[in-house]
Amino acid sequence: MPGIFFYAKVFRKNKKVTLVPVAADDREQFILDNQWSFKYGALQEFGERDDHIDGDGEIISWGTNERCIDDPQNETYRIVADGRKVGGVILKIDRETNHNHLEILFTAPEEHSKGIGYGAWLAVEKMHPETVVWETCTPYFEKRNIHFYVNKCGFQIDQFWCEYFAPEHDMPDMEEHDPDEGPDEMFRFVKVMK
Repeated sequence: MPGIFFYAKVFRKNKKVTLVPVAADDREQFILDNQWSFKYGALQEFGERDDHIDGDGEIISWGTNERCIDDPQNETYRIVADGRKVGGVILKIDRETNHNHLEILFTAPEEHSKGIGYGAWLAVEKMHPETVVWETCTPYFEKRNIHFYVNKCGFQIDQFWCEYFAPEHDMPDMEEHDPDEGPDEMFRFVKVMK
């Protein structure tokens, strides 16, 4: 991402966690790593059952990843720990309202429970101290994510999107949303900063 040269460093469980803008030649691997991370969670929960995975076998489609990365409001970073690429973050930053959205945060499954995701989140907060409210969402079956956002990062569950409740605003990527892609039941989280 041109013009973004911020490197946030946070030490978690003796790991140096850094957010580095995604390089153009790392874009494809970033998407593959993100897809694997979310697919891993679904496979852990459901096994090979395919009703939570799209026709291409993914929770988050290639197209959704590309839309997030290409959105000019978004910032896309690699999470680097001890010099290795171990995850990624995509942030939607609204410079007018400072109501910002965590589009994607993932760590490689083999890096879970090492404090890397939390270190990355602390780096995000440090990068954007102007934020009034952070918002994010995660599929209902991602218990690890729900625990992470609520118990570690201080988010509150704000809504549960399901057949009984339609959000006041569209779900992320709703205008391009393929009804066969991924889960249709999501928790929405908010974290009020100011």
